[in-house]
Amino acid sequence: MEEAVRAIETFLAERTPRVVVTADSSGIVAAQSDPEFRSILLGADLVTPDSTGILWAARRKGMPMRGRVSGVDLVDALCARSADKGYRVYLLGAAPGVAEMAAERLRLRHPGCNVVGARHGYFPPDSDELVAREVAEAKPDILLVGMGIPRQEKFLWTMREVHRAPVSMGVGGSFDVLSGRKRRAPKLLQRIGLEWLWRLALSPRKISKVKALPRFLWLVLRKDI
Repeated sequence: MEEAVRAIETFLAERTPRVVVTADSSGIVAAQSDPEFRSILLGADLVTPDSTGILWAARRKGMPMRGRVSGVDLVDALCARSADKGYRVYLLGAAPGVAEMAAERLRLRHPGCNVVGARHGYFPPDSDELVAREVAEAKPDILLVGMGIPRQEKFLWTMREVHRAPVSMGVGGSFDVLSGRKRRAPKLLQRIGLEWLWRLALSPRKISKVKALPRFLWLVLRKDI
């Protein structure tokens, strides 16, 4: 986490639009059949390991990582830095009202957190440029997009020269957690790599992500990824 935050702060100092991706096992599987998404993963400026499956695969590849860097934890860390350093943060995504609620709770958790805008993510792809221009008007340093994989990555990648945020990052369902709308798994489940089971229990519609896990294991074992 500390290395990820340091890398992002370097991007912020450079002021050139950079893309950060939080990758989990289901996202890697999706990228195998989605050339555009795969290209974004390969071209991103920083990719963090957002699942225990990624950590396991990295160890098998002889490239062990020191720990998981989840989207929700990274959002919290960046908002803490915003309170200290004044970084301008914009929350884009989730259902109407959720991003605003997450912004309020983040301000309470980190007094001084500089959230300069919040907007829901329920808009069609043909409105991407319009929304990106709306974001640009707020002049954020950090744009956090929670619209689900790969929709969020495609938005922030194709629109990076429109919104011009020095750092833009896909954060999945983080706003639902940060707003208090959904509970996060207990620390024990997070530590032993069973947070996915908690999410499935709370939201059975996430079964499609769980179904991707055997495919991910097979691809890693076959050395296809």
